[in-house]
Amino acid sequence: MDRTNLTKVALNALQLEINGLEELKTSLNDNFAEIVLALFSVSGKIILSGMGKSGHVARKIAATLASTGTSSFFVHPAEASHGDLGMISANDIVILLSNSGETAELKDIVNYTKRFHIPTVAITSNGESSLATQSTMAIIIPRSPEAVNFDAPTTSTTMMMALGDVIAVSLIEMKGFKKDDFGVFHPGGRLGASFVKVADLMHKGREIPISFIEDNFSALVNEVTEKKLGCTIIKDKNGKVAGIFTDGDIRRAFLQGKTNLTARDLASLHPMIISSNKLAVEALDIMNQKLITSLIVVDEEQIVGLLHIHDCLKSGVSPLI
Repeated sequence: MDRTNLTKVALNALQLEINGLEELKTSLNDNFAEIVLALFSVSGKIILSGMGKSGHVARKIAATLASTGTSSFFVHPAEASHGDLGMISANDIVILLSNSGETAELKDIVNYTKRFHIPTVAITSNGESSLATQSTMAIIIPRSPEAVNFDAPTTSTTMMMALGDVIAVSLIEMKGFKKDDFGVFHPGGRLGASFVKVADLMHKGREIPISFIEDNFSALVNEVTEKKLGCTIIKDKNGKVAGIFTDGDIRRAFLQGKTNLTARDLASLHPMIISSNKLAVEALDIMNQKLITSLIVVDEEQIVGLLHIHDCLKSGVSPLI
């Protein structure tokens, strides 16, 4: 098969899956809303299960829900029959995925939930199936053609995956789950780093280099040298930020013969400040744009910290794109 035909095959497969998603879009109704309300109201966890490809989709949905503030996990049907049914409690709700609705491995979970009156949601393309009729609620996905002619799970699993995403998004909206909340569940890697706040990285307390507006050149250099952050914050007589004195200011003072002056004449006035509750990625973006290496952290007009660009980079914070 040449490249042109391969591209045609790929485009045809994509179109079939897109058609399935379009059908899914038009099939959502008040029944979907009722199920989301039930999921939102559950006092326990949302348990997902499925076999084969449907099981892989169920795992992904459970992971998405868990990472967006909804307590959720996957139970394998075979393991459930050998003791893991005990992971499902009376306060939970169970979502069961099966395209045919006749997956034998789900039978024990269905029987268990019915015995203990645990609500279930079936996701299947067969509204007349055992799974759909025995579940408390059901979402029937359209019977759209699979992307291959021998019905390997392709379009159907795409629709299930998308359905899981819209359930998660709906719950996010209902819970008022925010960007900062998401970061709590993603502390590792670049994703977690993007939610780190200035307060988490800034130098505070005795680590903050502080000088005063009338300090002489020698005192300024000593503070910059001792704190090793390449600068010192200049306070006015009221303890407010008056300026910042940096390594660059030291070099300029030497070159211009101004080492006999005070911070009032040597410091850079009106320095950039940021509040401690801002994201570190925002701080890094400001420093990159202004070509500076430090930001003074101020809350309610009080100096609470100093953030250096190296603190951001060492923590894995990347510039905004």
